[in-house]
Amino acid sequence: MSSNLRKKLFVLLSAGLLCFLGTSKPVQSFAAIPNDVRLFTGNSSMLQLAVPVNAQASVDRPDVLQMNGSSLPTLQVSPKQPLNLSSHRIGNARLTLKLFGTIPIKTVRIQVIPGLKVFPGGQTIGVKVKSAGILVVGHHLVTVSQDNRISPGENAGIQLGDLMTHMDGVPLTDISKVGTIVEEAGIGKRKLEISFKRGEKQLSTKLTPAYDEEDKAWRLGLYIRDSAAGVGTLTFYAPDQGVYGALGHVITDMNTQTPIEVGSGQIVESNVTSISKSQDGEPGEKRAHFLKETNILGNIISNTHFGIFGKMTKNPEHGLYKEPISIAFAEEVKEGPAEILTVVDGQQVEKFKVEIVHVARQDAPSTKGLVLKITDPKLINKTGGIVQGMSGSPIVQNGKLIGAVTHVFVNDPKSGYGCFIEWMLQDSGVIPKQSNQQINLKAS
Repeated sequence: MSSNLRKKLFVLLSAGLLCFLGTSKPVQSFAAIPNDVRLFTGNSSMLQLAVPVNAQASVDRPDVLQMNGSSLPTLQVSPKQPLNLSSHRIGNARLTLKLFGTIPIKTVRIQVIPGLKVFPGGQTIGVKVKSAGILVVGHHLVTVSQDNRISPGENAGIQLGDLMTHMDGVPLTDISKVGTIVEEAGIGKRKLEISFKRGEKQLSTKLTPAYDEEDKAWRLGLYIRDSAAGVGTLTFYAPDQGVYGALGHVITDMNTQTPIEVGSGQIVESNVTSISKSQDGEPGEKRAHFLKETNILGNIISNTHFGIFGKMTKNPEHGLYKEPISIAFAEEVKEGPAEILTVVDGQQVEKFKVEIVHVARQDAPSTKGLVLKITDPKLINKTGGIVQGMSGSPIVQNGKLIGAVTHVFVNDPKSGYGCFIEWMLQDSGVIPKQSNQQINLKAS
C-alpha cells in the first residue's frame, strides 16, 4: 500500500471518528454543559455527565476549585457519575474535559466570587427622587400678543423627555433657579444657551424667552419637572455592603415615560392605609402615606431597568427575617411553589404563597425572567392579585431569595412577571456584572 493511500485512509478514518463522536451521547452530554459557571466561596456545583467511555477532567487552579473533594489537578471521570465542583477561594479557574484523556471536548470557565447573604425586604417604602436636571414634560403656548401664541422651547427644537442640564452654563440642580435665569435673559433681550440630554446624546440650542401678556412673566414655553414621588416595595438589604435594592423596575416620568436620571433621592418609611383591588383589565393599587420623613431609610444613587439602588445603614423594621439568607442565581430557579413578601395593611411584612409557572433561561439581563401566579387565598381576597405598589416584593423559593415582582398581567391580575435577583444585585454593585455569558449554578 502506497504512502499516499495510507494517508487518505487515515484522513477518512479520522473524519469518520470525529463524525461519530460528534453525534455520540458522551459528546452531546459535554455540549450540554454550560460554558460558564459561577460559585460562591464554600459552595459546590454538580455537573451531570453521561459518559460511558473513559474521560478525564483537569482544572488549572486546584487552589480555587477542587473536583470530587480532591486537590489533584487531574481526575478520571467515572461513567455516568456527576462531577462535583467545590469552591475554596475567590478567583477564576478553567475546567477541561477530555475523551480517552486526549481529545479535548469541553472547557468550562469557573468564577468563584465572595459568599453573599442578604435580608429579604417586603416593606412598603416611600420614594422621593430628584432628576439630574430639569425634565421637559410638555410644550406650553405663550400669549405674546392678542393674535399670537408661541412656544419658544418647541421652536428651539426641545422635545418632550429632554433633560435640561445647564442654562447659560449654570447647572440646573433645582427648578427654582429657572425663573430667575429666564427673567434676566428676557429683560436683557438675549438668547439663552440651553444644554440638554436626549437619551445618550448631549445637545445644545439657543432659546429666546417670550413675555406672556396674560401672566406678565417671561416664559420658556415648556412644562418642566425636577422631582417625582411614589410608593414601592423594598426587595433586599445587603448588610456587608450597606446597599439596598427596591421596585424591580425603572422609575419613569408619568407624562413622557422617560426613565428619570437620578440627581438625588431618598426612601422613607411608608404605611399602607388601604388597597384598591385588582380586577380583570384594571390593576389595583396600594394606598399609602409617608411616615417619619425625617427618618430617612436610605438614599437613591441609581435608577435602572431593575429598580432603584442606594446606601442604607441598617435593615429596616417590620421585616420577617432576623438573619440574612442566601440568594439563588437564575439557573437555580425552578417552576413550582414559592413565596412573596409584601405589606397589605400598615407596615408589617407578610408571607404569601405563589406558584412559579415559567422560568426563562436568560443569557443577558431582562426584566421578565419568570412568570408567577398568586395562589394564596388571603392575598387574593385582600388585593385581587398583584397591585401597583407591590413591585419589588421579594420572591423566596427553597429558603433562598430568587427575585422580585415587577409587573402585573392587566387581563389576569393574579399573574405577573418577576426578575431574577442576580440582575438587581448586579445593578446594585453587590456582585460583578457578566458580559453576555450564560450563568449556570446548582449550589448545595
